[in-house]
Amino acid sequence: MTDTSDLLIRPATADDLPAIVAMLADDPLGATRESPDDLTPYRAAYATIAADPHQHLVVAERAGRVVGTLQLTLVPGLSRRGATRTVIEAVRIHADERGAGLGTDLIEWAVTTSRGLDATLVQLTSDASRTDAHRFYERLGFTASHLGFKLAL
Repeated sequence: MTDTSDLLIRPATADDLPAIVAMLADDPLGATRESPDDLTPYRAAYATIAADPHQHLVVAERAGRVVGTLQLTLVPGLSRRGATRTVIEAVRIHADERGAGLGTDLIEWAVTTSRGLDATLVQLTSDASRTDAHRFYERLGFTASHLGFKLAL
């Protein structure tokens, strides 16, 4: 857990799912792929995440209210001389908290936690349309070094 003045970054619980899913759905991309009205698939996914020690799903809480989230995944590997890396996924900030530094706090938590897990690289992907997010990540020291690909199954 991290406490930055009035902000608490802590492991997410099943009770946080409504707030997390609402944030996932609260943007143009999420609105087309998320369904806050039916939490059944999210509960199943949460159970899998919570059972995996390589998964760190966290929320940022202010005054008892969930205002941000991200998932950090530890990925052991053979490349880079057996390096372990972390992947940051599903970073979301509540609409009325954007622009106030909360995203920076969450990413700094992820980087610090990654170091503590002996990772040598932190990586993330961001949808090509999210140009503001790209500037944000670059400002935090991330470089756009790769081109990502997806295959829907």
